[in-house]
Amino acid sequence: MKVQLRFFSAVREAIGVASAEVDTSAATLGALRDELIARGGVWAEALARGRALRMSVDQVMADEAAPLRDGAEVAFFPPVTGG
Repeated sequence: MKVQLRFFSAVREAIGVASAEVDTSAATLGALRDELIARGGVWAEALARGRALRMSVDQVMADEAAPLRDGAEVAFFPPVTGG
């Protein structure tokens, strides 16, 4: 299936693109994250396990168990701080 990726803030800066479309066999958001980490390089660094990261599917905040569907929009961004 194809999913649309969106990257925001420091994640976008680290990866070097604001969006990308990818083919995936991942059934969940966590499995997709693992596939992207497996690409290595900036992908592995920006999306690494243990790194503070928020995610959403179709503009709804989600955890790693969230199911994916063909055509879904997945966003990755750092936690937001205020002040």
